[in-house]
Amino acid sequence: MPTDAHRPPKLAVWKFASCDGCQLTLLDCEDELLGIAEKWEISHFLEASGAPAPGPYDLSLVEGSVTTREDVDRIHRIRADSRHLVTIGACATAGGIQALRNYADVVEFTSVVYARPDYIATLATSTPISAHVPVDFELRGCPIDRGQLVEVITGFLAGRKPDVPAHSVCFECKRRGTVCVTVARGTPCLGPVTHAGCGALCPTFARGCYGCFGPSDSTNFTAFVPLLRRDGMDTLDIVRVLRTFNTAAEEFDTAVPREVEE
Repeated sequence: MPTDAHRPPKLAVWKFASCDGCQLTLLDCEDELLGIAEKWEISHFLEASGAPAPGPYDLSLVEGSVTTREDVDRIHRIRADSRHLVTIGACATAGGIQALRNYADVVEFTSVVYARPDYIATLATSTPISAHVPVDFELRGCPIDRGQLVEVITGFLAGRKPDVPAHSVCFECKRRGTVCVTVARGTPCLGPVTHAGCGALCPTFARGCYGCFGPSDSTNFTAFVPLLRRDGMDTLDIVRVLRTFNTAAEEFDTAVPREVEE
């Protein structure tokens, strides 16, 4: 990332509707973060410092989904002030688990959850950052993987595309030598349609993948959903397993209504 020779490139980290887990992943990088700080000027990161510096920024990392009118205005300002913008985590890339509101009545939700719903100003939907502004790269996960995050930051520093694989969790199972839980146990698993990045954590402990990293680049739900049924899932089970961390991801979202209609 070419920049002014007299200063390091400026990095900013922003929060929208989220649990902060992806920002904590950056803090958890520890030794790697020290190296990042040597190459970048971390200008805005309220999770780590209460003294933000103004932009423009060479790279902005954005966690969280857009859920209020103020969010819409703010993400446009951030995009205008950022040379590159990368979304990190399921909330920022797919609306997050809070996007379950997209399939229900948000007024009813707020009336049940809050003692004074008239104090709540919110949109009827939770949407990914890419629904509002151009995004240069999406890093999946709930939360994101620290190694992939460091690769993304390093890639943009070097002026190249980050080397983050787009294949499915099944590849990770094979690399670890993990026995397929579906083949060996008949356990329903979203591994074949889920983006790699977790290291196949759940299958390693004999559990089916829950789809934390969202859809891979090679999903085929027409062929996959009948396998879930074969392994014991009914329509409600399928709806529930697809409407979790990445409920508004396009591939997951378009699979769900078709199953409900059946």
